[in-house]
Amino acid sequence: MLKRVAVPVIDEFAMFEFGVICEVFGLDRSYAGIAPFDFRVCSATPGEPIRNEIGVQLIAPYGLEAMEDADLIAVPAATIRDEYPEELLDGLRRAHARGAILLSVCSGAFVLGAAGLLDGRVCTTHWRHADALQERFPLAKVDPDVLFIDDGTIITSAGTSAGIDACLHLVRRELGSAIANTIARNMVVPPQRDGGQRQYIEKPVSDCEDDTFSELLDHLSTTLDENHTVSGLAARTHMSTRSFSRRFVAETGVPPMQWLTTQRVLHARLLLETTDLAVEEVARRSGFASATLLRHHFDAEVGVPPTRYRAAFAQR
Repeated sequence: MLKRVAVPVIDEFAMFEFGVICEVFGLDRSYAGIAPFDFRVCSATPGEPIRNEIGVQLIAPYGLEAMEDADLIAVPAATIRDEYPEELLDGLRRAHARGAILLSVCSGAFVLGAAGLLDGRVCTTHWRHADALQERFPLAKVDPDVLFIDDGTIITSAGTSAGIDACLHLVRRELGSAIANTIARNMVVPPQRDGGQRQYIEKPVSDCEDDTFSELLDHLSTTLDENHTVSGLAARTHMSTRSFSRRFVAETGVPPMQWLTTQRVLHARLLLETTDLAVEEVARRSGFASATLLRHHFDAEVGVPPTRYRAAFAQR
């Protein structure tokens, strides 16, 4: 169970990436029915100012020993340097050895690499730093194209807002979609960005900026159980089918039916976690014509069949 979260900070830490971690794990959301995390910001010099990259100072109340029993250690971005505090690297190695989850945001991956924890692993960071990460840690398998990568007990994410996606993904993985969606709703961000998803890798896509398509996606999100066709959606937006399909891909990064299928799978996941509806009814409410069709798309997107997913993630 994910209960204790430690965030080690070093000089020249990145404010936004640090704030993302605080926003997801550090706020008390008991008003929304979510038990608060035991959240600890720590450093090698607790009680002393740590200067970030724009000159703002932070005082961490905990020392690095706060990592010793943490379920999750989230490493925010910081200015890339030749060496990192050995005390921090040793703490990360011990945490990994005992099975704690390690998560990095943006250039935080360089800290995990310096600890020797990315060797042989698929990982990512901000696309601008990907070549440097690969050059410095040649045994790592750096993928510069993905939003984040979940490799079990180590999760690495790309820059800035990708950290939000990685953190929410981890909450969803460990605590379920209902809690992840509640946190996302309170943050006023999408609970899960869309794209060519597989079980542990999420592809980044462009945000939808056109008002016509924003309204259309809102409509589709509330009518997933209805029968939608590309020609029907094109008519709704007063476009030809060809123009609509081209514009849809430009706005969302994926074709219309792929976007719709992903949303239906996400809705099915939520129903499987939070209800005891039969798989056939879950399929119907999610917009799939049959349980067989749901199983096909669910397995392709999530990596496990619906019944197995429910057995693992259904709320008790």
